[in-house]
Amino acid sequence: MNKIFAPQVAVRIYGLSAIAFGLVGLSWGDFAAVWQPVPPTVPGRTVLAYVVAAVLLLAGLTILWRRSAALGALTLTILYSLGVILLHVPQVIAHPTVFVMWSGTAEQLALVAGGLVTYAFCRTPAATAPTIAAVPAARIVLCARLLFGVCLIIFALAHLFYLKPTSDAVPAWLPPNQVFWAYATAAGHFLAGAAILSGIAARLAARLLTGMFVVFGLLVHAPTLFADPHSHFNWAANAMNFALIASAWVIAASTDPHGGEPQSTTRR
Repeated sequence: MNKIFAPQVAVRIYGLSAIAFGLVGLSWGDFAAVWQPVPPTVPGRTVLAYVVAAVLLLAGLTILWRRSAALGALTLTILYSLGVILLHVPQVIAHPTVFVMWSGTAEQLALVAGGLVTYAFCRTPAATAPTIAAVPAARIVLCARLLFGVCLIIFALAHLFYLKPTSDAVPAWLPPNQVFWAYATAAGHFLAGAAILSGIAARLAARLLTGMFVVFGLLVHAPTLFADPHSHFNWAANAMNFALIASAWVIAASTDPHGGEPQSTTRR
């Protein structure tokens, strides 16, 4: 199990998730679901979508090459952060009582958290500007873990606020019933978030959370590709879930066996 959640594996999963995002964007010439708040009136929207998709693809490929991995991780972190600042935060400010705006922001922030941990795993003293390199890797990882934990709490609340849509997404054949699993996954998000925020059993929680996201992919998202393989939304939703799996994976890789302080992130 330790080999599965080793930093080297987690980093590559995170890179592959960005490649998936990029391929979806290039195939449809549109922004993936995580960037759908981009208004249709934005000048050159299609060209911009292709540029963003290309950056995602190249950054993901860069992460897979050890010498440039830190640059790729930093690029993705900045890109995902811009999505939060330019797209999601204005929506939250405009509609603060609409919870889906908060949950959409949390999805994007979870990817930012994964990017921060990936960068901490990959960087070397000469990898980036001195002002960035001066920040201790352990501090970067700790901040990312806290951010990710808050996102999980928001995910849990989203499952409860939107109980019917969440229940409807659960396969009807899964016993005992769809509503049970909607509540169960909300509880799973909440407990994982609390564990990661507190540092109590954080390693176990992050690993179980990663497994839950994988199950979501297999039971909820992947079947939509067979039902309608020509839907951009279905492919984007699968890419988003893959990215969340990757972020949870690197968070799990960053915790020590006792669920306390993060591992040393300078060894790769």
